[in-house]
Amino acid sequence: MKPTLYFILASAFLSACAGSGADYTPILDGAPSEEFGTDLAACQALARNQRQFDQETAGAAVLGAGAGALLGSADEEADAAGGAVAGAFAGAAAGAVNASDRREAIVVECLRGRGHRVVG
Repeated sequence: MKPTLYFILASAFLSACAGSGADYTPILDGAPSEEFGTDLAACQALARNQRQFDQETAGAAVLGAGAGALLGSADEEADAAGGAVAGAFAGAAAGAVNASDRREAIVVECLRGRGHRVVG
């Protein structure tokens, strides 16, 4: 595969992960109140709208690509393009997991702030 195709695939991966974590439904201590459904939807929307996490994930992919290219060019049996692709995927995956965790935390804290007894 050509490096351009790898970057297209990486972009598709990042797009697929963009809202990940925002759809989290936490566990409550007790029965949900009447307002829980409305509050959950509002908190999930708040988490989903944090686009800076997507930018951080893209930045991690770029940094990973740079590091991979350097490592690939230093290895006699590898090439810089292959290293860049592997680094981009590794950086994107790490960034996507981090963004997902942060969006879940926003949902939990938002619901707690609205008076719901969230345990996890």
